[in-house]
Amino acid sequence: MPISLKKGQKVSLTKSNPGLKNVLVGVGWDVNAFDTGGAFDLDGAAFLLTDSGKVSSSSDFIFYGNLAHPSGSVVHQGDNLTGAGEGDDEQILIDLAKVPANITRIAFTVTIYEAEERRQNFGQVSNAFIRICNQDTGEEILRYDLGEDFSIETAVVFGELYKNGAEWKFNAIGSGYQGGLAALCGSYGVDVE
Repeated sequence: MPISLKKGQKVSLTKSNPGLKNVLVGVGWDVNAFDTGGAFDLDGAAFLLTDSGKVSSSSDFIFYGNLAHPSGSVVHQGDNLTGAGEGDDEQILIDLAKVPANITRIAFTVTIYEAEERRQNFGQVSNAFIRICNQDTGEEILRYDLGEDFSIETAVVFGELYKNGAEWKFNAIGSGYQGGLAALCGSYGVDVE
């Protein structure tokens, strides 16, 4: 039975799952029924962060344009352009044993592609969630349903994996940003053209 998290809640992944190595991070959402004149394209991403809360290089930003970290520790499974259907809309695979030693946190975000041009925001998105699974067994370890508390935001930090000594923990963050992907990249120290 997966743990259902509330905003701000932190839980250990490795304490209750000894030997956990391969993690699947799934994110999903539904788009509300009203029409904004354009299709919604939400994009999941991972930022591999050092103790400073910033990336050490642009290769630490994993998204549809950079699907795999050079270490092989984080691999994005590809861009879902519609969000249609049940279950995860996008997935990111993590090999905890391969995460470089200088990386202490991995933040998981979802942004709306071309949100400004399409006049879209997270107020038009429902049933957004992030879930963490043991990739080797398929077991869902935890899930965080974001709720409906966003109105004008175009980017959301769903949560983050972080190291605490030898343990890996998960923090359910649920923080919204205006300014989309560019705002998140700026916050995490990624140079954007």
